[in-house]
Amino acid sequence: MGVMSYTLSADQAEALKVISHWYKNQTAPYLTLGGYAGTGKTTLIAYLRQALRQRDEDSRVAFCAFTGKAARVLTDKLREQKVPRRGDSVSTIHSLIYTAESDARGQVINWQRKDELDYDLVIVDEASMVDQAIWDDLLSFNLPVLAVGDHGQLPPVGSSFNLMAAPAVRLEHIFRQAETSPIIEVATMARTSGQVPVGEYGPGVRKLSRRDSDTGQTVQDLLEGAGADQLVLCGYNHTRTKLNQAIRGYRDYDSPLPQSGDRVVCLRNNRKAKIYNGMTGHISYLTGAENDPDKLWYYASIRLDNEDYDYEGYVLRGQFGAGETLKSLPKNPDGAPGDLFDFGYALTVHKAQGSQARRVLVFEERFPRSSDEDWRRWLYTAVTRATDELVIVGE
Repeated sequence: MGVMSYTLSADQAEALKVISHWYKNQTAPYLTLGGYAGTGKTTLIAYLRQALRQRDEDSRVAFCAFTGKAARVLTDKLREQKVPRRGDSVSTIHSLIYTAESDARGQVINWQRKDELDYDLVIVDEASMVDQAIWDDLLSFNLPVLAVGDHGQLPPVGSSFNLMAAPAVRLEHIFRQAETSPIIEVATMARTSGQVPVGEYGPGVRKLSRRDSDTGQTVQDLLEGAGADQLVLCGYNHTRTKLNQAIRGYRDYDSPLPQSGDRVVCLRNNRKAKIYNGMTGHISYLTGAENDPDKLWYYASIRLDNEDYDYEGYVLRGQFGAGETLKSLPKNPDGAPGDLFDFGYALTVHKAQGSQARRVLVFEERFPRSSDEDWRRWLYTAVTRATDELVIVGE
């Protein structure tokens, strides 16, 4: 059954009306659309794309997301509903608006903004992840931009800029089909009350009590089997560090030092290197840095997940297993700021935004100073990373 066979909900129909009026009249350079999990954001976008095609057969839409991981998720969702048309593109924002500049060795040394984009509309998914500098660059092309995200999720870390802080258009009615999903059921509990009782919610979806004698063995089994299709999430960095140590132990890494093949996560933005907080990947190779008598740095090549390029550069040795992101950094052997990576088998929920996995294991950890709203957003963001299976460990 095609997407156009479905009947839009009342708030979807109203949202489509507002978006169509905005696009037709160009009343503002951009419009923000927020929607909770299960409210049909992708279905609405499919209707919008069809409406644009009916108005202009040759219309071109650029769909994009901030990271390669988020772009892959977006690609899967759009293809499932047969949204993209001939001439459309689905990519990261970087691939859409920047061109790589390379040195004589073929290494990327900078990213230059393109002169123009040949599209009629840009639709940005997971828009809350976008920082202000890239947003400003995107708007500079003077194309209408529809920013889409989930306004129930956590805001960006360390930034006051958040496109989903107060979206102009909102989808908040959860579809009946989605209501039968145990993950959506748990997500709705998390978002509305911040409480998910211990129990079974459906095949592969459950909450375990930390106090139950069987929970420890279940968690160990899940950690031993943690692979590319599983996210392990927690709140505290010190918990993340312990979980990473445990998972590396299960994989027979006999050294606390990073090695070839280790899974890693980026902890600090570096626009020049095109790496951003929360990006994950695997170490291809790692060597001691030349001209580094104090042995503060590794020179690393990292295969980034779902990106069409690798990272290569200096990464700080002392960050691996440090438990928190280091603030005061020495200069790397080239005299420039180096980069921060740590083991990435387990992530904090903030680092996992934009990611999804077939199975997610969540350790509930509430910060003492977090408000009830902050906690609801944290838990909701955590559980909505799962597509099929979800295990929460808590009280």
